[in-house]
Amino acid sequence: MAWAGSESSFEDFVDKHSLTFPQISDDPGAVFQRFEVPGQPAFAFVAADGATTTQLGAVDETTLDELLAAAAG
Repeated sequence: MAWAGSESSFEDFVDKHSLTFPQISDDPGAVFQRFEVPGQPAFAFVAADGATTTQLGAVDETTLDELLAAAAG
């Protein structure tokens, strides 16, 4: 998850939802800009060759598996 907002609201969100996956604070918006993400939820996939794909919106498990497989090559 990338976050654009205050550090305290970021930490509160992580704690409130007991998130255990890696988190980054993106105050300057560099991650959102790099992957052309206008908001969340969104997924950015980076293939081994560096090619990127951005999926905007929530996805179900089947779609996520398909997107991961495509990124893996």
